[in-house]
Amino acid sequence: MALSRKTLRNQNYQTAVFKPAADGNVEAMTPGSRLPNPFLGVDIGGTKVAVGLVDRDGKILSQGRQPMMATGTPEVALHAVTNAIDSLMSTGNGIQGIGICAPGPLDPKTGIVLNPPNLPCWRNFPLADKIASMYRVPVHVDNDANAAALAETRWGAARGFRYVFYATIGTGIGTGIVLDGRIYHGNTGSAGEGGHVSIDYRGPVCSCGKRGCIEVLAAGPAIGARARAKLGAQSAKHSAILDLAKGSAAAVTSEMVGQAYSTGDPLAREILLETVDVLIPWLGNIVDLLDPDVLVVGGGVAAMLQPFFDEIKTRLPSCCVNPHASAIPLLMAHYGADAGIAGGASLCSENLP
Repeated sequence: MALSRKTLRNQNYQTAVFKPAADGNVEAMTPGSRLPNPFLGVDIGGTKVAVGLVDRDGKILSQGRQPMMATGTPEVALHAVTNAIDSLMSTGNGIQGIGICAPGPLDPKTGIVLNPPNLPCWRNFPLADKIASMYRVPVHVDNDANAAALAETRWGAARGFRYVFYATIGTGIGTGIVLDGRIYHGNTGSAGEGGHVSIDYRGPVCSCGKRGCIEVLAAGPAIGARARAKLGAQSAKHSAILDLAKGSAAAVTSEMVGQAYSTGDPLAREILLETVDVLIPWLGNIVDLLDPDVLVVGGGVAAMLQPFFDEIKTRLPSCCVNPHASAIPLLMAHYGADAGIAGGASLCSENLP
């Protein structure tokens, strides 16, 4: 029998027992259980809310999705989030906390969502306080790249590393920095905007208003635009990219470039290599600035570029003054499409051993 939201929440509070651990942290335990309750990770996007229960080892135990009402009232949007959360709490299981990946800009210290372009429903919205008052568990909010960086550090590809630089390369480029197991937020919470580091002050204008940001040069839309320009040239040779676009150069996307590359298409390879050409000096700047002990990349474009990782590592020292650049591992992220769920959950685990 389906339970009402009020019943679910009350049942959750009654079954959750908060047990002090030896190190002073608090673990939620259900009566008769031996294992701590899981974390609940929430990934809020412009069109969907993904949720998942994640254990202390980073394993996603269950997950679900609900539509996000991004253009409605603040309350309607909040209701979409709570509906998604409740969909995984129908068994009445307790949780240790809720971690939320939300679009920025936001304030990770207060959990206030400021003015995200793809969530016009929320302006200076106290998301963490709202959720905490409804579920009575600790709630943490951060942007998706920071949270994913922490998940990779705690449970994924960067486990065991101390100075982690993470980048997700897809329709945009988001980055996160984790130092000694903690997200580096900087003075105001705005650190880690590596996608808007410029490598060409005369380059194309990015959506942020700056010129030559790596996002406008190497993210998915840039790859698609580069392909369309090459295919539109009079001297262009036939390419499998055009076949995938049903003969229309205007319809070409970065995904088609990746698909064509996997079939051995020369033009697709040329386009991806040009993307590598702009990523290498950017990564060189990152290495010289942060001296990380690992570089982790995720996202759809990163997956397309994985065959070029060896070339990136070989050429990276030529764009660095750091004498140890060649020794820094370049790794594919462990969490793929579930990075937001794992990232949200990892925000709850930051203070755990």
